[in-house]
Amino acid sequence: MPSKNTKNLEQCLPGGQLVNRAWLKARGFGRPRVDYALRAGKLVALSHGIYRRPGPPLKWEHVVFSLNEMGCPVHVGGRSALELQGLAHYLPLGDMQRIDLYSSATIPAWTLGFSDSFKIIPHTRRLFEELPKTGLSTRLFGAWDWPILCSTPELALLELLADVREAADFSMVEKFFEGAVNLRPGLLVELLTNCKQVKAKRLFLWFSDRHDHAWRKQLETAGIDLGRGKRMLVKGGAYDARYQITVPKQMVKENENTLF
Repeated sequence: MPSKNTKNLEQCLPGGQLVNRAWLKARGFGRPRVDYALRAGKLVALSHGIYRRPGPPLKWEHVVFSLNEMGCPVHVGGRSALELQGLAHYLPLGDMQRIDLYSSATIPAWTLGFSDSFKIIPHTRRLFEELPKTGLSTRLFGAWDWPILCSTPELALLELLADVREAADFSMVEKFFEGAVNLRPGLLVELLTNCKQVKAKRLFLWFSDRHDHAWRKQLETAGIDLGRGKRMLVKGGAYDARYQITVPKQMVKENENTLF
């Protein structure tokens, strides 16, 4: 930790990064120095207790990197991670980009609703006792090559399936599975074995059977715990006896092992 008053903000705080008072204090910027920097225009407040240096327009990557730097472990996952990796694309409403952030911790409320160009969607449901590091990849952002953690397609699909609640969600997942032709069976087995949510695992295998990409034939499922009992996922849907789930009737092919 640098001693007080030995560095200025330009040396200490990269352009674009968001910080709180605790981050600044740990680097020698107590309340008087922060208040002076605000009055002098060297810092701007984005929300209560959240600051950055004046600079280019704020991007979602700034927020994701900064959260991790401030001790809140987050990664881009689910739908957003799949779109970033080109599996499918849903046009956002207006010019607003949706960013699905996943964390085992509570994502701070200040991340919500302070930008006109992106919207943070927080997800804090834990799918794993400990998230396998192999399920994450790193994207480099900006001149500083900031590491932005993103789910691999294998993890992102599980995260997406964990939030399936209605027929429209099935239609969205269907588009992503159509493009999921290059998944890695070894990583899938690791994730499916360690995942705690039965619904996500059953749905993953149901969609995998439905699309029957080449990797499905290499997927060893014997050690995957699919739990017990039926899961009604869609009211009034068709019952799939193999995975004991209800699915939208319009997605069921003839001669499948289903009941209406």
